[in-house]
Amino acid sequence: MVIAGPPRSAPPKLVTAEELQRMSKDEFRGELIRGRLCEMPPPGNEHGVICLRLGSKILLHVEEHELGMATSNDAGVVLERGPDTVRGPDLAYFSRERFSPSGRATGYPEVPPNLVVEVKSPSDSLSEVHDKAVMWISYGVETVWLVLPDSRSVDVYQAGADVVSVTEPNQLDGLHVLPGFSCSLEEIFGPAPPVDEPAAR
Repeated sequence: MVIAGPPRSAPPKLVTAEELQRMSKDEFRGELIRGRLCEMPPPGNEHGVICLRLGSKILLHVEEHELGMATSNDAGVVLERGPDTVRGPDLAYFSRERFSPSGRATGYPEVPPNLVVEVKSPSDSLSEVHDKAVMWISYGVETVWLVLPDSRSVDVYQAGADVVSVTEPNQLDGLHVLPGFSCSLEEIFGPAPPVDEPAAR
């Protein structure tokens, strides 16, 4: 006589990139990691302001010089298939050589961007955002700008190179990945807060 064990629950259904794109923001907001949904809460006001400031400058430069395509607001990039992984950079730039869609670019690109920008949110730890920058490089992104509002600095990641920290009064330079682009950190973070002077004795 064979005694049956307890019934096994069916493994969770893996979600595809196409199914993710059809979901409304009311259903889900986040990324897809190897077929599993990873919810991400809205990151807050400062994050949005910084993304808009830097994203508008990147978009203007890319369109003015006809360099390719710039995206924002976690537009999504397919990094793996079977099961699918879709990650959403805060900002991204694709050169015309890497991704040049014919007609409307309605789906998720299946090639990595040339440039990815990630802005640290209050809920992120430094190790988490560092790991995400390294992840983008490992998938073929040429350059990652990791924007750190607390220190008013930008860490620049490039494949095969040491991380370089850009601090005021230095400029953020597009180098070879976004030729001709530069902007000050004040344009990204806004005016520096006043330094408190010691009280007179």
